Parts: sequence; structure tokens; C-alpha cells
Amino acid sequence: MLFELREVGLGRDGRPVLEGVSASIPGGATAIVGPSGSGKSTLLRLLNRLADPDRGEISYRGRPLADYDPLALRREVALVPQLPALLEGTVASNLEYAAGLAGAPPEAARCLRLAGLDPDYAERDVAKLSVGEQQRAMLARALAQRPRVLLLDEPTSALDHAARDAIEAALSELRSELEIAIVLVSHDPEQARRLSDWVVRIEAGRLVACGALEEVLA
Repeated sequence: MLFELREVGLGRDGRPVLEGVSASIPGGATAIVGPSGSGKSTLLRLLNRLADPDRGEISYRGRPLADYDPLALRREVALVPQLPALLEGTVASNLEYAAGLAGAPPEAARCLRLAGLDPDYAERDVAKLSVGEQQRAMLARALAQRPRVLLLDEPTSALDHAARDAIEAALSELRSELEIAIVLVSHDPEQARRLSDWVVRIEAGRLVACGALEEVLA
């Protein structure tokens, strides 16, 4: 199993955000679904220690997550946030920065192709990209670290239908080409059907269901 959560709880400003969440997340593609404000993004951030739970335990590949160095973990379990957060400069400089953190060559053309962008995007100024292009550049930057797991927080929520379809096509291509696990947060059950095999459903900070796509979103 990729991740195991056991009675995980987390509060913020004196109120519970997650309560007693116990769930299994296998390899492959998993969607964390639920209404806005249900704790989906918070749960995603726990998986690479951008936050730590107040209670309970999370394990990654059979080892307690708390045993991992956070920076090393984030290179292996890379998160692409909901809103693009690229560094000033070119797409290539962003990829070089990410690859440098992992001690790997940037392989810009390959990462851009896997993210659904042409290689000539490497020399483009990130400030001049559309939101959809920025989101795919963020995906390429995450791939430059050669992660084993991609955490995607609502990657298409701010995009029009054409840009959404392009991101989803890139993610499908990733799954066919790379042995990489994907954990996707989405408020859209139909997107979960298109992109995942396994579903974790959260409502009001509590686990409602966890299992195969066909069972949870029947």
C-alpha cells in the first residue's frame, strides 16, 4: 500500500479540520473527493509533510511518515498546488531549479512533453503564460524532480474546458508512460471517474468511503 492513514486528526484555529480519518491509498491513481471545505486539500498536504497531523499516524510504503526527512520526502512525493506558483524567469529556469533540488539533469524537453507542452516553451517567460500553460509548467517542474508520487490539488479548477481537457490528457499520458502514482484532489466526481481507479471520499473532515472507483462512485 502506498499510504495508510490511521485515525488521523488535525485542527486549525480551535476547530477540527480532519477527524479520525482511517484510509488506504494504493499505487496507481487515487482521487480524494468531497465538497468544498471538507478537508481534501489538508489531507493531501499531510501526505508529503507540508503539515503534520495532531493525532493518529500516516505511513508511506510501510514506514511511518514522521520518520522521513520532509525535504527528501517532498522530492519523492511532489505536490502541484491549486494555483500556479512559478519562480520568476523562464520555464527552463524553473525546471533547472527543481531538478537541481533532486540532483538530477533537468531533461526539459521530456518533462514538457509529459506535461503536454511543446519543447519551445522552455524559453518562455512564465509571466506571459496563460493559467492553463502555467499549470502544465508546474506539472513539468514537479516531474523534473523525478518523483515517485504526484499530489495534485484541484489542478483544473481555475481552467476553461479546453485547458482542463489538456491537463487531463497530460495526466493520462503520464500514467501510460511512467510508473508514477497520482493522488488527485477534486470536487468533481466526473473528473474522478476519468482519472482515477481508487477514491477516498471526505465530508466535513470525516471519511465517508474509501475503495475502488466503481464501489465508491457507483
